[in-house]
Amino acid sequence: MEVVIAVAVGYVTGSVPFAFLLARRRGVDLRRRGSGNVGAANVLRTSGLGSGLAALTLDALKGALAVIIAQGLTASPAAPVAAGLASIVGHTYPVWLRFRGGKGVATAAGAFAVLAPLAALVAAGVFAVVVSITRYVSLGSIAAAVALPAAAGAGDAPEPVILGAFLTTLLVLHRHRANLARLVGGTEHRLGQRI
Repeated sequence: MEVVIAVAVGYVTGSVPFAFLLARRRGVDLRRRGSGNVGAANVLRTSGLGSGLAALTLDALKGALAVIIAQGLTASPAAPVAAGLASIVGHTYPVWLRFRGGKGVATAAGAFAVLAPLAALVAAGVFAVVVSITRYVSLGSIAAAVALPAAAGAGDAPEPVILGAFLTTLLVLHRHRANLARLVGGTEHRLGQRI
């Protein structure tokens, strides 16, 4: 029962659309501006640096909070991973926005910062390096997602955490499939480029 509660709390926590709410305060509907994505990168693009950083921080915190709550509810090693995954799913498919949310990267970063801190740090480093070289946030996100399970495995994380990292990679890749097509086609927008 504790696992079910942890997953439910994780989904609800993850589904709070901070990016949408922060942009809306500035009169911007993220679903109709910029990339159309309800995430921190689009808040940065449409609402400025302060709002973008706030969205990034809050999205990461909700992933971390879901894991921490689950750890407090049960000693099961799988429950915090399930709650973290549920928060990522909640972020990407929030019931409040008719299941049209962000791409889950910041929320995943927060969840795995608690579940596997070293792996999350490696993935963040990969993200930073790729974005600084290419100026493609999407490519940095994809590279970080791919690095996460490898880093978790190399760091001897528990098996449920490695499995959770692998499932997170699949979800992030699925959510970035349009970006992948644009990257291949040479039409993806770079950081700082007007849309």
